[in-house]
Amino acid sequence: MAENNKIILQKANEAVSKGNYEEFLHYCSDDTKWTFVGDKVLNGKEAVRKWIFNEYIEPPKNDVISLIAENDLLTATGQIEVMDENGYNIKYSYCDVWRFRDGKMAELTAFVIEREG
Repeated sequence: MAENNKIILQKANEAVSKGNYEEFLHYCSDDTKWTFVGDKVLNGKEAVRKWIFNEYIEPPKNDVISLIAENDLLTATGQIEVMDENGYNIKYSYCDVWRFRDGKMAELTAFVIEREG
């Protein structure tokens, strides 16, 4: 199960990197819940869809550094670069904790910090 969850996240991330956000959403449960610690909570696939299409003006550049899986949990650490509405690339470091259910990404707790430079 844990290794399968890694494969699912890798496929989902690959879809995002190609700008195929609907394919990415295919890997999420309908009732997915995303918590950006200290910022916002997104409830349901439609809320995530709106966020992705608003946030990712261009596909982000995502560099996953590590994946640690146990049972239905998968922790991903890495760095991501996202273009803002002014055309500037903003770099972040992140630690995402995913909970999987029935082969879908059902819950995300994301710790995201903007990087200097």
